[in-house]
Amino acid sequence: MIETTTGAEAARGSYDAVVVGAGWAGSLIAEKLGRRGWRVLVLEAGEAGTQTWSGYLDSVRTFHSAVAKVPNSAYRHNAAAPSPDVLDLSPDASGSGEGRPEYTADGYFVQKGKMPYGTDYVRALGGAGMHWLGAVPRMHPDDFTTRSTYGYGRDWPIDAADLEPYYEEAEKELGVAGDAEGQRHLGVVSDSGYLYPMHRIPPSHIDKYCHEKLEGREVTDPMGDKRELHVRSLPQARNSTPAPEYDKRKGYRPKGAVGLPNYGERCVGNASCVPICPVQAKSTPLRVQDGFSDSVTLAARSVATRVLRGQDRRVRAVEYRSYNDPASPTSESHTVRADIVVLAAHAIENARLLLASELATTSGQVGRNLMDHPTTLAWALAADQVGPYRGPGHTSGVEDFRFGGKRRERAPFRIELSNWGWTWSTGAPMSNVASALALGGKSDGGVKTGGVFGPQLRSLLGSTIGRQLQLQIAVEQSADENNRVTIDPRRYRDAMGNPRPIIHYDLGEHVREGVYAAYEVSERIFTELGATSYTDHEPVDGVPPLGHFVHRGTDLTYHGAGHGAGTHIMGTDPNDSVVDADQRTHDHPNLYAVGCGSMPSVGTSNPTLTMCALALRSAERIHRDLAALSQPTNLRSRANAEEKV
Repeated sequence: MIETTTGAEAARGSYDAVVVGAGWAGSLIAEKLGRRGWRVLVLEAGEAGTQTWSGYLDSVRTFHSAVAKVPNSAYRHNAAAPSPDVLDLSPDASGSGEGRPEYTADGYFVQKGKMPYGTDYVRALGGAGMHWLGAVPRMHPDDFTTRSTYGYGRDWPIDAADLEPYYEEAEKELGVAGDAEGQRHLGVVSDSGYLYPMHRIPPSHIDKYCHEKLEGREVTDPMGDKRELHVRSLPQARNSTPAPEYDKRKGYRPKGAVGLPNYGERCVGNASCVPICPVQAKSTPLRVQDGFSDSVTLAARSVATRVLRGQDRRVRAVEYRSYNDPASPTSESHTVRADIVVLAAHAIENARLLLASELATTSGQVGRNLMDHPTTLAWALAADQVGPYRGPGHTSGVEDFRFGGKRRERAPFRIELSNWGWTWSTGAPMSNVASALALGGKSDGGVKTGGVFGPQLRSLLGSTIGRQLQLQIAVEQSADENNRVTIDPRRYRDAMGNPRPIIHYDLGEHVREGVYAAYEVSERIFTELGATSYTDHEPVDGVPPLGHFVHRGTDLTYHGAGHGAGTHIMGTDPNDSVVDADQRTHDHPNLYAVGCGSMPSVGTSNPTLTMCALALRSAERIHRDLAALSQPTNLRSRANAEEKV
């Protein structure tokens, strides 16, 4: 079991490195450094508890009892370390027109942008890795060179080939199930002999249905980009059947899971991957933490407030506050010194800390280039029963519009085949029941208002809910300096007194073109499927849906994907980037800012795997830094050299 300590006890220790944040990136770096014998302190702002079996079950019960099944619904509110939540945002008709936002925001974020930033995260042991979906596709080689290849966004200082060995290591650390041959066809896996640690998650009935009807069909987007469609399996960080041929026939054994030593059950289709898998089939950072050596100290309820400057551009310490009761902001201040400081909190939390500490200021890019994957939804009724509401959120998708020359004209997009019916788009199946019972709302795909009961109700729901198809389409958003995180400590602080993130967010023309193209392609896919589209992004009774905009005369909406990125962007020039290719800040040689915030582009793939690959790469550099700092000085050699001079 993972052992945690209090913030007060942690402050009395001596450390080579302090890591702020116990999510995927922070946990992987701490585990790697600890394995090398370095003394590491990991500061986690949120609560622990889920690392115990009883605590994990409590989170499952919390999710079950929540009325709104949203990403954070398995974790209780924390007044001392608040988290942003998707429920903080709501549409607002009064803001329509004259450039005013069509939304209201009430939560941890201060939203000041024209459009809402709908991405959230949870401040708890394991971070956003405790409520993620578990999808881990790799980025395509073209995603690293959008500026030089397609004329928009920013290029990376490294390429896909540089990351490939770290992708493979990350897939082992996370425990990925996937079809390597299918990913080779996409061009994201180049090693002809590579296998994923586990066999792919079996395709759902929806996957098979769509494959039969779509495979090899051609669809053209509004820009004239004709593509042959292919339904491909999605790599996932969840337990399936281990591949005996993996790692030169050594096989693969999944890492330990809480309460289920060394394994965790295989995915059995509970359909609650976001936020929590009750059988622990989905991988979480707790598995990495379970492998921490004795040289790693993990302190929960410890909120980093500032990184303190030292001499010669170096930083010397981290200031943090520890609390005992998550219902109260009452806390105690501590300072801990270390040779290396690693910020691994979250793209937004890292930016907030750098801004509050007034560090890495040379480029003026801290907090800028905030990104996400604006996700548009499309929904339809199939002519046949397709068996939704089982399995992971999506197990297959249509990847064909991720790449290609039309990327110059519109943002690329990746189409996910949802296994969860119309849950995200309409709130189904509860919305279907409410409509059938005439409890309000508009007709939901054949479930008409009017008050149907008894056998008629069962028949009506059975004939429609089982035919629900939904496409979740993630659109690439490129780096834009105007999308940013700022702070205003005089006006906006949380209950503990720390500055709250102020979000400035909008969608550029290139992204809007991508959302529009995605909508048009979805309608053409439904036609190929012989399905009846019920996609509707228009305002209802004058109230626009959240994330609503009009493009080319078409009502469109987008949602946040939970893929915050880009706030301490990576590059080679200290004048236009915050960190280098190792995620070390240009301004401070012993300060690292790691995570999705370093990514100059996000492509169309879920960013967690790339973030983990970058973290593993950085861990090697941090080890070399610490080794260099610990080298003894040869006084005799120095004296001899001085005599010769």
